[in-house]
Amino acid sequence: MVENILIVEDEYNVATSLKKGLDESGFEAMIAYDGPTAFELLKQKKVDLILLDVILPGMNGFDISKEIKTMGFGHIPIIFLSALGTTENIVKGLDTGADDYMTKPFKFSELLARIRAVSRRHQKKAVTSSVLSISDLELNLDTKIASRSGSEIKLTSTEYRLLEYFLKNKNKVLSRVDLLENVWDINFNMGTNVVDVYVNYLRNKIDKQFKSKLIHTVVGMGYILKVSENED
Repeated sequence: MVENILIVEDEYNVATSLKKGLDESGFEAMIAYDGPTAFELLKQKKVDLILLDVILPGMNGFDISKEIKTMGFGHIPIIFLSALGTTENIVKGLDTGADDYMTKPFKFSELLARIRAVSRRHQKKAVTSSVLSISDLELNLDTKIASRSGSEIKLTSTEYRLLEYFLKNKNKVLSRVDLLENVWDINFNMGTNVVDVYVNYLRNKIDKQFKSKLIHTVVGMGYILKVSENED
């Protein structure tokens, strides 16, 4: 359960407002105004979740997120809070291993919902088989390793979650809204194409080198993971 939240934000009024709201909502919030301070707090305090701005003095939020993972704190979920709301920035943030990305300005009630959603996802216990598969594609939920025809496929954390959801719902048409709500536990502005970007990333890794394609576009509806009828 998320109890202690680290806010990494250089704007004083924004940081203190977030801390006040979180404290009043039952969390214990602390503030770091830059990367080095955040790293020190991570070493000294118990942190269950990080709210991270992108534009910060010295080291930006994307680099801070990457550094947090290399420091051995990769188990701590990160939610980006940024005024940079383009698809490119959202993808860049998620590619660092972050769990969510919110664009400013946002409603505090929505932030609380995102925090709860991320917390649920991190606490969820696997209740299915440790290996999901279709055709020659496998995903081991214990080792977090994906492979096709016996060859390991390197995935980012977001690509992993996307593939896991596809495999758990194979042979079902999944809309972009389905994917947003269940892979990211959020509702992005549908004007962005972040789902399409990540589906293409995944296709390049699991389908491009193989004759049998597994991820298919259903025009006007979304995507489906299946073995084509004319393929073994």
